[in-house]
Amino acid sequence: MSGIKEIRNHIESIKDTQKITNAMYLIASTKIRKAKNELDHTKPYFNALQAEIKRIFRTVDNIESRYFYPGSEEQKLDGTYGYLVITADKGLAGAYNKNVIKEALRLMDEHSNAKLFVVGEYGRAYFTAHKIPIEKSFLYTAQNPTLDRAREISYTLLDQYLAGGLTKIYIIYTDFSGGMHTDACSTRLLPFHHTHFATPASEKHVSSPFEFSPSIEDVLDNLVPSYVTGFIYSALVDSFCSEQNARMEAMESAVGNAQKLLDKLSVEYNHMRQSAITQEITEISSGAKAQRLKSVRAKEAQKRNDR
Repeated sequence: MSGIKEIRNHIESIKDTQKITNAMYLIASTKIRKAKNELDHTKPYFNALQAEIKRIFRTVDNIESRYFYPGSEEQKLDGTYGYLVITADKGLAGAYNKNVIKEALRLMDEHSNAKLFVVGEYGRAYFTAHKIPIEKSFLYTAQNPTLDRAREISYTLLDQYLAGGLTKIYIIYTDFSGGMHTDACSTRLLPFHHTHFATPASEKHVSSPFEFSPSIEDVLDNLVPSYVTGFIYSALVDSFCSEQNARMEAMESAVGNAQKLLDKLSVEYNHMRQSAITQEITEISSGAKAQRLKSVRAKEAQKRNDR
């Protein structure tokens, strides 16, 4: 630094930035708690849906449904795949967005015949900039996910799936995993495999058959869309929490780096200030010494003149 004033201005600027990053950290932590509470309030309903689908498979064999792979083995399906990519609306969240984009590109390399469905401004901007076609971009913000938004996404994907426009649907998001680790992952949303709803060995099969009205296929046609909506909503909340968690870590790191820089600048500022004080004292001492010397010489000259 060229001077004390410049260092002081730099310190004040860093302190102002540190206040902003600390505020962003607190905001992100508040948003995580709110989103997790909303998810906890809705999870029991979708867990009950999954339990009911499992109950169907415990009571009926050889179920045929357009939402499931035919037979007991998972088959390779050709055709167009749908990729639902969930990103954030902005950066300042470490590698959160880049990891999701990287996973999406990996899947597209494995199966190029695909349609992209994007949530989040970052993903829209990236794919548009790289001239990668987007089938549908959900233009509402990725902030504060709601069940209504999940339902809209679900209906859009299911319409194309049931019409034959998509043979597989994948969702690419970031799994929150309790906040300790957040990893970008891809999950096949449709079709389901029968083992996804397999009965654990510890559970007993129902011996008495159930009667389904009007048919078991119609029952599944009503249950599965709601289950898909719940899964998408859970993925939206997981992604949102992961984004805020990544932003918390980035802001915490920024606050720490700012503090290190402040400590370094404070030491430099104190050294320069001490040097300036020492120089002032030296100049004052030199001036006083010069004045005393001048006075002594003046007195000696006066004595010589008196003689």
